[in-house]
Amino acid sequence: MAKRDLHSVLFPKQRKILTVFGEDLLLAMKRRGLTKKMLCERTGFDHKTVNKVFAGDPGVAIGTYLKIMAVLGMESNFSEMAAHDELGIKLQNIKLLEGSK
Repeated sequence: MAKRDLHSVLFPKQRKILTVFGEDLLLAMKRRGLTKKMLCERTGFDHKTVNKVFAGDPGVAIGTYLKIMAVLGMESNFSEMAAHDELGIKLQNIKLLEGSK
């Protein structure tokens, strides 16, 4: 079976979001005075994987992103991402308001 090109699975806006996310993680690492080598040692990942995360590669497992965030002390940010569901809350409010008529 042919290997899927994961970059073609995402829309350009989604690729941009992942790229910016990877860059943000790289900046967070640098702000903490860590090096890629130190991050590799603390996560158990090789340099290639860490570089893919910082590039926002969509082929990297979500658990890999989470582990790097944990080393950076940012794992709580991960759980907060889906918790702030503005669209879902608006949709729920509309249904609730319709039911009260």
